[in-house]
Amino acid sequence: MKRVYLDNAATTPLSKEAESAMAKYFSEEFGNADSRHADGRAAAAALSSARERIAHCLNASFEEIYFTSGGTESDNWALKGAALRHGRGRLAVSAVEHPAVFESAKQLERLGYGLTVIPVDGECAVDMRAVEEACRDAFLVSVMTANNETGRIQPVREIARLCRSHGVLFHTDAVQAAGCLPLDVRELDVDMLSLSAHKFGGPKGFGVLYIKNGVRTEALLSGGEQERGRRGGTSDVAGAVGTAAALCEAVRCMSSESARVRGLKEGFARRVLGGISGARLNGTLDKESSLPGIVNFLFDGITGEELLFSLDLSGISASNGSACSAGSSEPSRTLVAMGVSPSESKGAVRFSFGRVNTEEDVSSAYDALFAAVNRLRKM
Repeated sequence: MKRVYLDNAATTPLSKEAESAMAKYFSEEFGNADSRHADGRAAAAALSSARERIAHCLNASFEEIYFTSGGTESDNWALKGAALRHGRGRLAVSAVEHPAVFESAKQLERLGYGLTVIPVDGECAVDMRAVEEACRDAFLVSVMTANNETGRIQPVREIARLCRSHGVLFHTDAVQAAGCLPLDVRELDVDMLSLSAHKFGGPKGFGVLYIKNGVRTEALLSGGEQERGRRGGTSDVAGAVGTAAALCEAVRCMSSESARVRGLKEGFARRVLGGISGARLNGTLDKESSLPGIVNFLFDGITGEELLFSLDLSGISASNGSACSAGSSEPSRTLVAMGVSPSESKGAVRFSFGRVNTEEDVSSAYDALFAAVNRLRKM
């Protein structure tokens, strides 16, 4: 049985470009980039080249790119680093943020910071009036570029404009958007932006935090002068090289690949909504407002867990939302914020398409889903 992988929002396979670029840094060129001998200098040169390539993809400056262990660390650093630098005050995050942002904000609230949670509508779009109100007394606003459960794209440029007019820092978690949407930090006018390499064909365990020149944050990881003294720890040269290769390839192919993937998603969604009774879309399929590859459904009378188990047995890999919340018995915070009842939200299933998928996968997934839904409703 050929398996069909429709969980690209959770992680993507390592691209051939990344794999090839990384190979020699595991064995042949293994020097520590902070060592002063020839092996160290070679590693430092590779690290600098990777930083320059990533900066180019984001239209950032070399010195604005910081390497981390992933999107979670990047998000934590953005919020907590800014909060520690600012001292007491209030921050604002949307109700549908990834746990790396939302739980960081809740932790800061427990430590005495004020917290405003910005609501969303039934299609997962943030309330811009609430954003403007939050800007009046916050030192930081964090709203993701695109939601990891529904694929909803948020109006980042407009939010940044509001933040700028009130002198408020703006961070965006762009983890799910990287490789799918253009991310020009100058055009977006953000202060901080987070990436995670494994979402666009790079290695797991490597991330990027863009920090605009002039924005000051406290370090989270002390104990070394790496990352220009702002993040201690031995540099992951192979990870940086692989991330740069994957991001450059994703950006190069973005236009054509996004159109192809969106076609697969829309074809699948049409078949599901037209052919399976009681199927409901969470979010929107609008091209301007949704990522190319993510679609989220509820199926009346069926729990997400039993449906995912049945699909897995049929060779289909999907999920019920954020991989970082997998195994949790709690309802989806994102769907509840959109107005879905807690009990209904437990029935959500997310299908996320990527570069590994084909039209054949769409047909196989729909057939398996149709059979699973009908079988479970008869039980």
